[in-house]
Amino acid sequence: HAQAELGLSEHHQNEVIGYMRFARFKRGLCLKTVDSCFQDLKDSRLVEETFTVDEVTDMLDGLQSVVHSEVESELINTTYTNVLLLRQLFSQAEKWYLKLQTDVSDLENRELLEQVAEFEKSEFTSSNKKPTADPVKPKLAPLNEGGSELLNKRVAHLQEENEKLKTRLKTIETQATAALDEKSKLEKSLRDLQMIQGDQKTNTNQDITELEMKLAALKSRLEKTLNDTTANQKFLEEDLVTTKHDLLRVQEQLSAAEKELEKKFQQTAAYRNMKEILSKKNEQIRDLRRRLSK
Repeated sequence: HAQAELGLSEHHQNEVIGYMRFARFKRGLCLKTVDSCFQDLKDSRLVEETFTVDEVTDMLDGLQSVVHSEVESELINTTYTNVLLLRQLFSQAEKWYLKLQTDVSDLENRELLEQVAEFEKSEFTSSNKKPTADPVKPKLAPLNEGGSELLNKRVAHLQEENEKLKTRLKTIETQATAALDEKSKLEKSLRDLQMIQGDQKTNTNQDITELEMKLAALKSRLEKTLNDTTANQKFLEEDLVTTKHDLLRVQEQLSAAEKELEKKFQQTAAYRNMKEILSKKNEQIRDLRRRLSK
């Protein structure tokens, strides 16, 4: 728990545990040495002239317990101090290790870049001179013993990655060229479409203007027709009223003329003769009915 509070890593914790075991062992040795010294004092007969054995024993036991506690507390404090010192040492060692690793990485990267540049330069020269010749792999000097093989593998891996990147770059350039061509075609199509839309818009505006003019003309003609129809209707209504009055007047005149004609007809000789003839015929019919009844 204390080590977790100190923020030690697993490796550092193992180191601290080993140190604490060693400190516990050293403490046990010290206590054994102290116990043996006090036992020798207990067993000694030199003090019997001034102190009794029981008094000396009690005094030595108390002193022994005090020394025990002092030794344990001192060892505990020393252990905790040493743990703090170890933590500082481990932290400083980690910083040095990281710095050393960074320096090594920078050195490796610098040498790799130099070797890659020389390789590309030699490859370019050899490709100009001998196009069919195989590329010569650069021989890298090892940074330390046993690291040349790993470094050569790393260089080979970087060369493969470089070839892959070149191939990918060519593919991307081809795709970019195709995309630019497609973009040019699309822009041309867009301009043509915009021109067509502009022409269609102009034609549509002209058609709309013509339709609006025709609609206005039809509206004016409709209003004129409605006005004429209203005027004709009013004129016909007035004419009908006038005709009705004339018809009534004519009917009255006709009735008066019929009455007058009937009066005049009754005054004629033919009417009187017909009336007499009808009277005689009626008399003859009544006489015939009487005779038939008898």
